[in-house]
Amino acid sequence: MAETVDVVVLGMGPGGEDLAERTAEAGLEVVGIDAGLVGGECPYWGCVPSKMMIRAANLLAEGRRIPGMAGSSTVTPDWAPVATRIRAEATDDWDDRVAVERFEGKGGRFVRGRGRLDGPTRVVVDDRVFEARRAIVVNTGTRAFVPPVDGLAGTPFWTNREAIETEEVPTSLVVLGGGAIGAELGQVFARFGATVSVVEGADRLLPPEEPEAGRLIAEVFAREGIAVHTSARVTAVRHDGGLFEVETEDGGPVAGQRLLVATGRRVDLAAIGAATIGVSELKRALPVDDHLRVCDGVWAVGDITGHGAFTHVSMYQADIVVAQLLGRPVTPADYRAVPRVTFTDPEIGSVGLSEADARDAGIAVRTGSAPVSSSSRGWIHKAGNDGFVKLVEDADRGVLVGATSAGPVGGEVLGLLTLAVHEAVPTERLRHMIYAYPTFHRGILDALSDLSQ
Repeated sequence: MAETVDVVVLGMGPGGEDLAERTAEAGLEVVGIDAGLVGGECPYWGCVPSKMMIRAANLLAEGRRIPGMAGSSTVTPDWAPVATRIRAEATDDWDDRVAVERFEGKGGRFVRGRGRLDGPTRVVVDDRVFEARRAIVVNTGTRAFVPPVDGLAGTPFWTNREAIETEEVPTSLVVLGGGAIGAELGQVFARFGATVSVVEGADRLLPPEEPEAGRLIAEVFAREGIAVHTSARVTAVRHDGGLFEVETEDGGPVAGQRLLVATGRRVDLAAIGAATIGVSELKRALPVDDHLRVCDGVWAVGDITGHGAFTHVSMYQADIVVAQLLGRPVTPADYRAVPRVTFTDPEIGSVGLSEADARDAGIAVRTGSAPVSSSSRGWIHKAGNDGFVKLVEDADRGVLVGATSAGPVGGEVLGLLTLAVHEAVPTERLRHMIYAYPTFHRGILDALSDLSQ
């Protein structure tokens, strides 16, 4: 017999957990289902613990920048406090009891298991069936994608999970993939003493970002002793029990004690029974409308929708679905100004369209840029002042459609640029704002000056 409830949340990642808690607290009968940990990837293997690692690695870098500016320094890395902090403060040693109890304390019911859609109103978990009166909300996220490289399967390679969980720094590390995850974690381990090589199939690091961002990070990595291999198609992986060797099409083997596979993430629509609601299991995401509806009775939030694999997107989407389930006014989803930050040092923040994407969209593009080092704050900062601000303007409309902020606090400087893109603030108005002196965000004014030339 099916158990009938108001809402079934299939997958309790950040957006699903938030939505489940809020609808349960509002008095709806809610069941949350997940085979993994409540909260999903972000608090246990993603955003939170990785940024703890990055914070620690950046402290080491800052210590090494003291000579010539504030005295002398000797920096001795120690991974033990990092591993301890991740276990004690971020993940509760990968135990979600607190999260489960919080949800249940708000009136929800949690079921541990692999749920699967059985049509637009039913979810099956093992031998239990849940019938949803109001809605099924899918938030099953993505999984690390492991490419079908000869010899890779069956080896003890790392994904981001093993990298986060490690209690020791390898002597050497090969990173497959120069995107955000590979770049962030590669730099962390290098700063803690590992010999790191990054192998990327595209012609630059951080392929989704502006080419200037990829070049900047490659230059920084070179200074820090990180070997970068771009346009490197991997043909085979070998592991002899103590060492990985990565063969590339045009170069010799790249070797390391550990291998981190950071080649992106994928949805698994077959695992959730997407075909039972009329969605091809071969699609790269669950198709949703601007209200996050997949079909009558089914909504989706988070990575599985294909609108950005970011916690902030999942939470934004959860707000829209919660409003519908509780009968409140709804503002449709708008993805024109989705911000993203790669937390390397320097940070790479970006929003909206890149210059190339804007040109491909037929926009009359005008760009402006300014290096961080030329700003007063960048000059004062000196050591570690790598970065730039780049603006992409729709010249016909006189508004920004994209921007990149790279620098010591690139993600924070991005805030003003995100607002400008989201609200289509005329660039002429941006030129006549007052920017605090001396701040990093004042570099935006320098980029605006370049834009007008």
